[in-house]
Order: sequence, then structure tokens, then C-alpha cells
Amino acid sequence: MTLTELRYIVTLAQERHFGRAAERCFVSQPTLSIAVKKLESELDVALFERSKSAVQLTPVGERVVAQAQKVLEEARAIEELAHAGRDQLHSPLRLGAIYTIGPYLFPHLVPRIRDFAPAMPLYLEENFTELLRAKLRHGELDAIVIALPFSEPDVLVRPLYDEPFVLLLPADHPWRDRPQVAPAEIKQTRLLMLGEGHCFRDQVLESCPGINSSREGNALVTEGSSLETIRLMVASGLGASVVPLSATTHIPANGAVLVKPFAAPQPMRTLALAWRASFPRPQAIDVLIDSLRHCAVSAPAEPAG
Repeated sequence: MTLTELRYIVTLAQERHFGRAAERCFVSQPTLSIAVKKLESELDVALFERSKSAVQLTPVGERVVAQAQKVLEEARAIEELAHAGRDQLHSPLRLGAIYTIGPYLFPHLVPRIRDFAPAMPLYLEENFTELLRAKLRHGELDAIVIALPFSEPDVLVRPLYDEPFVLLLPADHPWRDRPQVAPAEIKQTRLLMLGEGHCFRDQVLESCPGINSSREGNALVTEGSSLETIRLMVASGLGASVVPLSATTHIPANGAVLVKPFAAPQPMRTLALAWRASFPRPQAIDVLIDSLRHCAVSAPAEPAG
């Protein structure tokens, strides 16, 4: 039994005439007649009563044709699903990002994706690198934005752009009038940092030598759960902090928090996109990469303050 044979009997049931049914199916009358007889032989039941003047469905034929109509409708639904699948920008994309990227990247990324792929909504998630890694590996996420270095078997990684770090200071800090600060100097001030588990914390410790991560002395005085919480603590005068440039774009100039660039060599991180090598929507990945890079280009080149 084939879909073509089912289409023949459904059309014949509608037309009640072999000639007209054959025309609708774009086949000859003998071809349609032979196919119907073949199906009746295979099912070992008569579907139609034939006479010189009319073609009528048998009682069992009515039930078979009704079921055949449902099968054809389901087959069309499968074809529509396949067609949608061929349009790689037509279904949701599940994107994850680490906590120190997502809040500052996603507001720029979403409208960019809507411009280039309006039929591809984004499911967005923020998490730690290791949890994002596991979700990517298990297929719970399609792609993740992380900071290098990052490696995972059967996962492709594409560097996106470098993002410099900057220093946040309370408005009354002794360094408030300095145009820039050397990375090695920040060990001389009270510093607020993210807690354990954030890869950005490790990047700061690596980029700014001399910071005491054990909290002995006055280098590291406390930890925050997010960069926004840390920014508020800086504004209150509790200490200084190191943050990525993207986390400062909404900080007003001459406010309670001052943004100072670092002297060369500037500490920075390289952001990258990672996705499974087997992910079947390369066009979606291409649009995502272009959009992410555009977000970096559109960010302010100079920190405020």
C-alpha cells in the first residue's frame, strides 16, 4: 500500500467516476483502475461497487477511505514539518551565556536577531560555564557564549571579539582624578570580586597580579553574587572592582561610580561561541555569529566616566 494508492481511492470516492478521478490525479484511467484493483487485492476486500453508470463505495470502503484521508492529512503535515526544518531560521534557538556576559549582551542581541531572522525566537539562559557546558553536551542548549579558553569533545568554538576590563571606583576614591590605573596597582586598594565558580573571577586574578584571593590583608574584602550587586557596593563606597567593559555601558558619567581604563597592557578576555559539531542548523549559527560580532562593534569604544 502506498500514499499514491490511498490518494487514488480518496479521489475516486469523491468523484464516483474513474475518468474524472484519473484526470484529477494526472494519470490515465487504466492506470488508476489497475492501482485500485491492486489495493483491493492486497487488502482482500472490495472497496468500490462498479457499474456502467456509477461507482459506489462499499461499507468497508467508506471506512477505509475515511482512514486513508486521515493518513494523507498526516503525510502532508510531515511534509510541512520537513519544509519548516529546511528553513534553518524558522524555529527557536536555545542560547546560553555566562553570568558576566548575558545581562549585557542579550539586550543588544535580541533586536539584532529579530532584524535578520524574525522567525527564529531565542530561548536565553544564563549560568556558570560548567553547567552551560553540560547543557550543550546533552542537547539542552544549541549554543553558548563563553570566555576562552574553552574546549569540549565534538564541540566547535569560534572566537568572537576581545573585551577589555575596566576598574570601578567609588566617586571619592583617591584615584578618582587619575586617567588610568596599572593592573598591578589594584592590589593596593580594597577590591570587590565575584564569588567562587565565576570564571570572570579567575580571569581577574590571572590578569591583575598580586591580588590576594584568600582574603587575607586588605586586597579582597568581600564577594558579590553578580556584577550589578558589586557595582552597587562600589557606589556605596565599600571598595573598587574590576568588570568587563560591557558591564559599564549604562553607568552615568560623574555619578556615584567612576569607570577607569587600565594602562597597557590592558587585561581583557576573549568571548567565543561554542556549539555541537552535529548541530543541524549551520545557517542559524552563522546568523548568530554575525549578530554577536555586531553587538561588539556597536558597544562604546571608550568607557564612560
